[in-house]
Amino acid sequence: MIENEIGTIIVETAIAIHRELGPGLMETVYEVVLYDALKRKGLKIERQVSVPITYQDIKFEEGFRADLIVENKVIVELKSVESIIAAHKKQLQTYLRLTGCKLGYILNFGEELMKNGISRSVNKL
Repeated sequence: MIENEIGTIIVETAIAIHRELGPGLMETVYEVVLYDALKRKGLKIERQVSVPITYQDIKFEEGFRADLIVENKVIVELKSVESIIAAHKKQLQTYLRLTGCKLGYILNFGEELMKNGISRSVNKL
């Protein structure tokens, strides 16, 4: 499956979850529910994945934690905030660059309408 196909499944699933649960819950609630829903759809998915970084030839195991990595191709960062800010988008771009993944999403479940809370980022596409 290519990144865009995976992305379509992620977005459709997030919208369905948001319609049912609504905005305002903690990020971890949306994370476990989205994780379970995507797993039931047959996708390989990992939660809270530690991604190391290397700085001046020193490897740091806790570079960052990706909320979800789907099919080893798409990073998903979950938020439950009033609105996405530039720092969130920069963070995702850094995650994409460090992992070599080509596609990432910020899903903000804090928005009144989920479609307003979806931010898509690409890396070398």
